[in-house]
Amino acid sequence: MAVCTTRDGVDIFYKDWGQGRPVVFIHGWPLNGDAWQDQLKAVADAGFRGIAHDRRGHGRSTPVWDGYDFDTFADDLNDLINHLDLTDVTLVAHSMGGGELARYIGRHGTGRLHSAVLLSAVPPVMIKSEGNPEGVPDEVFEQIKNGILNERSQFWKDTTEGFFSANRSGNKVTQGNKDAFWYMAMAQTIEGGVRCVDAFAYTDFTDDLKNFDIPTLVVHGDDDQVVPIDATGRKSAEIIADAELKVYEGGSHGIAMVRGDKERFNQDLIEFLRR
Repeated sequence: MAVCTTRDGVDIFYKDWGQGRPVVFIHGWPLNGDAWQDQLKAVADAGFRGIAHDRRGHGRSTPVWDGYDFDTFADDLNDLINHLDLTDVTLVAHSMGGGELARYIGRHGTGRLHSAVLLSAVPPVMIKSEGNPEGVPDEVFEQIKNGILNERSQFWKDTTEGFFSANRSGNKVTQGNKDAFWYMAMAQTIEGGVRCVDAFAYTDFTDDLKNFDIPTLVVHGDDDQVVPIDATGRKSAEIIADAELKVYEGGSHGIAMVRGDKERFNQDLIEFLRR
């Protein structure tokens, strides 16, 4: 297996497909790099080098007990980029991976980067507050953590409904989409599952977004039932200088995996990469 050993001895598994300017994909919670299979092939076929890693405690990376915070995730990403000696990189991040991307720029800058894509991403901040009334109430995150702790296998099966907007009429979600989500979720450590909720719920990435000085594409579905667009995608596009926002009408949180939206996103991604 292709692995990068981090500064603290954690093995980060990654896929590395194709040749050309590098595109590094950062997965969401509770998934792993396999969530990006379609996009990895699409960018490799288009003449780019696609790379996708499994976050620590997820998939085939070391199932560690600790380190489930965004400073650590960003430093792991930095270790991977340095390990492969990547330059002129486009970072593409989904959901909580958007926090990893933002914190990477906040901590390590954009010297090795070409551009960035935030897909259904959690920045600037998820939690509902007086200053963020469009956010998600605290009790929702507590319910998520309790679901993982009480019966995570069934919880992950139930979670697929809202994740993919399978509860909407006319949706194109397949049983395969749901099964793939469950399979990846079960490969995440239970500790990681819970601690990542705390991390993506309460971390504020506003200052990190202000450090973006590279072309940035923000893609978000307006039916995202996991990461509400008004609390996240729209605000990120306002904070990041010269960001481009694409809103997918009826788009779910799982845009990159569901037929219809998946093909649209792949096309938008390739067009953005070729600029």
